[in-house]
Amino acid sequence: MLEALHLGKSYGTRAVVSDLSFSVGAGEIVGLLGPNGAGKSTTVAMLCGLVTPDRGEVRVGDGASRAELGRGSDSVKRRIGVVPQELSLYESLGAAANLELFGALYGMSGPPLHESVAAALALVGLADRAKEKPQAFSGGMKRRLNIAAALVHDPDVLILDEPTVGVDPQSRNAIFDNLEALRGRGKAILYTTHYMEEAERLCDRIVIIDYGQVVASDTLQGLHARLPASDSLELEVDGIVDLASLGKEPGVERPTQDGKLLRVGLADLGRTAPVVLTWLAAHGHPVQRISSGRANLEDVFLSLTGRQLRD
Repeated sequence: MLEALHLGKSYGTRAVVSDLSFSVGAGEIVGLLGPNGAGKSTTVAMLCGLVTPDRGEVRVGDGASRAELGRGSDSVKRRIGVVPQELSLYESLGAAANLELFGALYGMSGPPLHESVAAALALVGLADRAKEKPQAFSGGMKRRLNIAAALVHDPDVLILDEPTVGVDPQSRNAIFDNLEALRGRGKAILYTTHYMEEAERLCDRIVIIDYGQVVASDTLQGLHARLPASDSLELEVDGIVDLASLGKEPGVERPTQDGKLLRVGLADLGRTAPVVLTWLAAHGHPVQRISSGRANLEDVFLSLTGRQLRD
């Protein structure tokens, strides 16, 4: 339903997005992840039609209904709903009045508009607050109303730019439930976030971009397969460990030490953990504490984009 094809955008001599391609299908949630400055915001702006790409194109729709954003742009934009990172609400209007205004901007009126407003408010759990003004709402309620505003015209594609920033756990889970319900209705959803656990829970596929390019696009399982070590050990040990020597042991990957905390990647937890413990005992490093874990999306993300700070 949403397809980005070889998108490129430069500001002066600086290429912000370079030859970026991915797609989102109907009934699918795709996560768009990347470090600060990776080009996510510019990409989202091009997908929404707010920024014109220097190269490439954005297509919306499926089969015979597919159209390029920029050609007959108004009708194509009506098929997209956008939930921006910053709240876009009129604080002095009631919740239902906000949605009626946004629906009117898409050419809706009369009974169809009122029915759509009621359905959107019901979906996000605000039906009983329809006449209240957002200025009296909590942050989580405002976020949910912001999502309803993007849904009132019943778009095929929903783009959400970090929609859970600053909300409490209950509101976050309510938003997740809303998005899973929309996926079940066949909506194509693009979800940007800095919270890896959100992407792990919600997304059918994940696209990771860096320096304006796609560095990975796969299911969570497929991304995990890119890591040389899928298991890990964290050990509290005495003394300074010879990491180079430990790293030569079979099945041991990328050992690191921070004070007493030793982290070791393992090819196989059951086979390699005894190797690590035996090596530490033989080299005079008593183990005070040990824990094991599986690699997660954050491990994949840092492996692909690096650990250095981004401005």
